Amino acid sequence: MDITVRTARPEEYPELGELVARAYLSGGLLDRGEADPYLETLRDAAGRADHAELLVAAGHQGELLGTVTFVGRGGPFAERAREGEGEFRMLGVRESARGRGVGEALVTACSDRARALGLSGLVLSTQPTMHAAHRLYRRLGFHRDPDRDWSPVPGVTLWAYALRL
Repeated sequence: MDITVRTARPEEYPELGELVARAYLSGGLLDRGEADPYLETLRDAAGRADHAELLVAAGHQGELLGTVTFVGRGGPFAERAREGEGEFRMLGVRESARGRGVGEALVTACSDRARALGLSGLVLSTQPTMHAAHRLYRRLGFHRDPDRDWSPVPGVTLWAYALRL
């Protein structure tokens, strides 16, 4: 599949917010489904773009296939990154595009951006049940970092993965 990863444009924010929300919902990643309060955060692509770099993976005809939020230098979306590290969050791939390299392209773009900024590492948080994502992260050189595991809300545990650059 021919995929281009680039910075999202403001007119794409509503579609990208819905894309990542649908990815989390269809993946069973929100305990309360459509009533989950995290959906508001997922749908707020414009808010993320104000504080981080919102990336989009687009197909050869311009269709939006996936998105991720890259945090290069701190800010409100940096949750597990330490000094000199980047982080990425809210990776979502359109259901019809899964298994076609979209997630890998987005993660690789985050790694490339972190290297270009001279950062020493890149971190992410993931749910323990996201087995396909874990395989992708390991294949791309990330390792589990249990010292950074955390719970953003009671009853939700997130695992940390890190990549040394």
